[in-house]
Amino acid sequence: MNKIPNRQAICEVLMERAKEDKDIVVLCSDSRGSASMTPFAERFPEQFVEVGIAEQNLVSISAGLAKCKKKPFAASPACFLSTRSYDQAKVDCAYSNTNVTLIGISGGISYGALGMSHHSAQDIAAMSAIPNMRVYLPSDRFQTAKLIEALLQDEKPSYIRVGRNAVEDIYTEDNCPFEMDRATVVCEGSDKENLSQM
Repeated sequence: MNKIPNRQAICEVLMERAKEDKDIVVLCSDSRGSASMTPFAERFPEQFVEVGIAEQNLVSISAGLAKCKKKPFAASPACFLSTRSYDQAKVDCAYSNTNVTLIGISGGISYGALGMSHHSAQDIAAMSAIPNMRVYLPSDRFQTAKLIEALLQDEKPSYIRVGRNAVEDIYTEDNCPFEMDRATVVCEGSDKENLSQM
């Protein structure tokens, strides 16, 4: 069983690329531990911004950095990022078409016992409803890494939603087909339902 959560895979790719690309900036809302971004903050303090528990500011600062040609990756719990900063995500990122990657961590009910205030059952629908905002749910650590690599070459707003815990691998490092904004067919099937009889 894989023990590397997707959020850690995000950090690993960003750390590797940040060695050469000083435009990469990671921002957190008092969530660097939950987002697995502590190693990035320690290794690249000049490329890390801690805004505290202020999700609206997190998103707006990210948009400002993007307008200055930086590549901001803003990580915050999905439950707060998709609600408290919804207007900023809509206007500052999507409507303004800024190169901001929003990372909703611990999506769904990942926070468990912390209760409904920390659960995010609506974030996928809410973020998908914003015109010009692309929403991604990478399936495993390998696809997560490919997605981050692609977004580093991209200049459009996006929202990534990852869970808290590690998930089983679907792909391997050597076999992870990926094309931006296209679904990947894992396997072909022959079963079909006769809809005409329904």
